[in-house]
Amino acid sequence: MKARQFFIRTLKEAPAEAELPSHKLMLRAGLIKREASGLYSWMPLGIRSLRKVEQIVREEMNKAGSVELLMPAVQPAELWQESGRWEQYGKELLRFKDRHDRDFCLGPTHEEVVTDIVRKEVSSYKQLPVNLYQIQTKFRDEIRPRFGVMRSREFIMKDAYSFHTDLDSLQVTYQEMYDAYCRIFDRLGLKYRPVAADNGSIGGSGSHEFQVLAESGEDIIAFCPDSDYAANLEKASAFVEPFDRSSANEQLTKVHTPGVKTIDALVQFLNVPVEKTVKAIVLEAEEGSCPILLLLRGDHQLNEVKAEKLSGVKVPLTFASADAIKEHFGANPGSLGAVGFRGKVYADLATQNLTDMVVGANEDDYHYTGFNYGCDAPEPEFVDIRNVVDGDLSPCGKGVLKLVRGIEVGHVFQLKDKYSQAMNAVFLDQNGKSQVMQMGCYGIGITRIVAAAIEQNFDESGIIFTNSMAPFTVVIVPMNYYKSDSVREAANKLYQQLLDLGVDVLLDDRDERAGVLLADSELLGIPHRVVIGDRGLQVNEVEYQLRAGKVLEKVAVDKIVPKIIDQLK
Repeated sequence: MKARQFFIRTLKEAPAEAELPSHKLMLRAGLIKREASGLYSWMPLGIRSLRKVEQIVREEMNKAGSVELLMPAVQPAELWQESGRWEQYGKELLRFKDRHDRDFCLGPTHEEVVTDIVRKEVSSYKQLPVNLYQIQTKFRDEIRPRFGVMRSREFIMKDAYSFHTDLDSLQVTYQEMYDAYCRIFDRLGLKYRPVAADNGSIGGSGSHEFQVLAESGEDIIAFCPDSDYAANLEKASAFVEPFDRSSANEQLTKVHTPGVKTIDALVQFLNVPVEKTVKAIVLEAEEGSCPILLLLRGDHQLNEVKAEKLSGVKVPLTFASADAIKEHFGANPGSLGAVGFRGKVYADLATQNLTDMVVGANEDDYHYTGFNYGCDAPEPEFVDIRNVVDGDLSPCGKGVLKLVRGIEVGHVFQLKDKYSQAMNAVFLDQNGKSQVMQMGCYGIGITRIVAAAIEQNFDESGIIFTNSMAPFTVVIVPMNYYKSDSVREAANKLYQQLLDLGVDVLLDDRDERAGVLLADSELLGIPHRVVIGDRGLQVNEVEYQLRAGKVLEKVAVDKIVPKIIDQLK
């Protein structure tokens, strides 16, 4: 492609609303253009990168045995009502009525539609398993779209769905798709980690996220450098020490703590280690019964995803009101504990070996020291309800956990029968008996991959694309293209040679200053650059430079094509 025939519009400065490096660089490089909050046009340069990602995804999905189809973006409410998600999904689901006053939504995902297709087309075990995928635009009405295409309202996604006779078959396909995702991200040249994850609003049980490692990532990943253990913060757990409370030797003592309402204030007031303190968190219970008390070590944070899964806890997770706390505890937040409380108590596993603890006394401005489970209050139910922290012992027992940030670009789920049961997707088995299908779901954020790749690969000059994702693989920058016959002839010849070899090459024939052409080539992140000028041609040389390394090489004119082809291999 010649630049004058193309559409290249770059900016020296990013708009003020751009925050992340990827957002700034994608706007400056002209890959995207903002139309409204969370809505972007993909410009010609951007769409070339997007299509290359799609192609790799499509090739690996086909190789893994998934079959492509295309489902409607607009979905009837009846299907979502049947699955139970019409109200459950929340305001991210954009609902509307057509001219006949029928309810529809813009699809954020397609479990309901694909289940409806398969239940109407598949009736026998002989027709299973089935694995279908699409690459299509989704819409989620984010409350605060941000970070460009990283968290936009409209985005392109590859979503695949598999249907099976039993869990063994599901797990075979799940592993095949997991392996396909690894091949996809390997081919794209991304640094990533598959991590155990929570299923969230999709539902089911058993899932892995694929996280691109980047300092700007919204997600936190816990992994053990000495093993394969990795999980996102919502799912991660730490090693639990063997049970031992032999160090308990204090008596329960009530202490006046005027004005002390936080753990930090308590530690300072009593001069005790924070690890000896226990914080109390009170949640609403199902059906308005007595609130539920959670106990955590003072320096730990509640994991709300884990807590929401506890038996008896109201869903969605809701913290108890001040009035309810006062009614059931006799005190206000900041002075709460388990002594005398008659409701359900869950304590985090990290507290099960603590002894002689400092806890709230359920009396304003008072705490207890010397508190011990079993002596001063009944043994609670010990559960994992906290966020892990850097340095925790890994649950694999092979080292300690390290926390890093990541950007989720893919997610695979074992849905099992969550949707097939609700929507009556059944088949007849070998004995002619009706059975519910088992399902898997596999998503990749196509648009997000481009932004995530940039978050991982950029410098002060701009984007650094890999060969597989760059809008063009090679850029030819001729100096004085319209003034020098020899430069123009050499540039055109090299351009045609590369085209004939199937190389995706851009000849930047714009009538711009040399500095603009060179700066744009770096901003756009094109991996290989060849600069042609009169001075070099006089000694039969051109300048070759890898965008990633910025090491400039002088290469003979007749050697530049073999040099590029060798680099691309």
